[in-house]
Formats: sequence, structure tokens, C-alpha cells
Amino acid sequence: MFPSSTQLKFWTYSGTAELNRLRIEANQQFVQKYGREYNEVSRNEFFLNTAEETKIRRHYEYVLKEFCNGFQPTMPRYVLGTAMMYLKRFYLHNSVMNFHPEDIVYTCVYLACKVEEFNVSILQFVANVKSKREEMAEMILSQELLLMHELHYHLTVHGPLRPLEGLFIDIKTRCPDVLETEQLRRGAEDFIDRSFHTDACLIFAPSQIALAALLSCSSKFGLNLDSYVANKLVVSSDKEDMMKMVENIKRINLILKTTETLDRGQVKELLAEAGAMSQPGEQPQE
Repeated sequence: MFPSSTQLKFWTYSGTAELNRLRIEANQQFVQKYGREYNEVSRNEFFLNTAEETKIRRHYEYVLKEFCNGFQPTMPRYVLGTAMMYLKRFYLHNSVMNFHPEDIVYTCVYLACKVEEFNVSILQFVANVKSKREEMAEMILSQELLLMHELHYHLTVHGPLRPLEGLFIDIKTRCPDVLETEQLRRGAEDFIDRSFHTDACLIFAPSQIALAALLSCSSKFGLNLDSYVANKLVVSSDKEDMMKMVENIKRINLILKTTETLDRGQVKELLAEAGAMSQPGEQPQE
């Protein structure tokens, strides 16, 4: 259950300001460690800054999603969500200059497959990679322990897709007059898909993201689900909890609206810089 989960206790943050602070710290720790011989001007020219790291990380979020969407056999969407959460958590405390995302992405997906019991062997997994499959298999297996260590072995992820399914089951049961459930589902799943490329999953409960997705797409279809939410879904909540939930849904929508579209074409030069500066991270002790 999410209320008693490691996700809530250790991986849910107050907002984007706290997340940005952690990412700045990770960037500065790398620069201070490997940039001792540079003066401040040279460090600023040679090393990536936090904004540049963010662009690279976001680029690889799309790489992760494209890999999962094209995976054979077909991969459940919640595996993608778990892998995406691993990637986001990893780079809260690590720099892309220390661990190149191309390596971490595939390790995140492979670990998510195992945790979510989507059973594929390492050979089946790397069969979905275009080239250097043997090298990729060795890399994934060598990085797996590192990834788990950096995630503090908190591997269970609560995503918004299962709560969303629960909402649709509830609507079909309690609101039989709502006939557009399949259209709503497509819109809500698209909302959640877009949320994967924001920080929403690091700030809000998965049930709140699911509800925000449902309400967002219902308004586009001209459906008013306010009475369902107030009179059936959260009828036992007090006024303060209701106001907090409404505020969080507004914040989720705002994050999706204000997250800038990534121009992936501009990331190529940054990727070359990150590859040139990549340093081997310390492996955890057995």
C-alpha cells in the first residue's frame, strides 16, 4: 500500500524546488571531485551544468519509453512506469557525467522487468537492442547491483496506471450512465504517459495523478465528474483533505502544462560532452 511504502517515505518530495536542489548538489559534487585542477571559468566551460544535465536525462526518458514501446514480447505499460521511476530516482543523486544514461536506461528497464514479474531472460531482453547485444548483456548485468544500491534497494514502485484502472471499474459500477469510459481511458492514459516526462511521480501520490488524468480528459469530453468525486469517491474525507486533494490536482495539471517540450535535436552536442567526461562510478561492495 502506498501510505506505508518506501516510495512515500523516501522518494516523495515537496515540490520541484527540492528536486532541483538535489540535482544541483549531484552536479556540483561531480564537478568538485573531477574539476579540482580547473579554475571557476574553466569548470563552467568544461563541465555540464544542471540545466544541461536535465536535458540529457529527459532525452533518455524518451529513449527508455521508445525502447519499452517497441519491445517484443509486448511489455505491460506499468513496467515502463517502474523503469522510468528508477531512472528519475537514480539521477536525483548522480550526475550524467558520472554514469552515462545510455547504460543506466537499459539496466532500469531490465530490473523493472524482473521486479514487475515480466519474465524475460537477458538474451530475450538484448534481442530488442539493435547492435552489440553481447556487450549490452554484460553491461546490464554488471550495472544491476549498482542500480539497486543507488535506489537503496527500494524497488517496489506504485504507479498511476493501477489506480486509474480502479477508478474506471468504480465508475462503471457506480455511474452506469457514463458511457464514454473507453474514450476516457485513452485520454487518461495519454495524460499519464505525458506525466512520465515530468516530476509529478516524485511529488504526488499515484492515486492523485490517476484522478488528475481522469478529470482532465473528462472535461475535454464535456463530462462533469465533480459529483462523482465529491459524493462517491471521497465522501468520507474531511474538508481539509478535500481542499488538499483539489490543490494537488491543480498542481499536477500545472506541471504538465508548464514542462517545456524537449528539442532532442539540440541534445546531440551535450551527449558528446557527457560521453567525453564520463567517469566510472564506484561499484557497491558485495
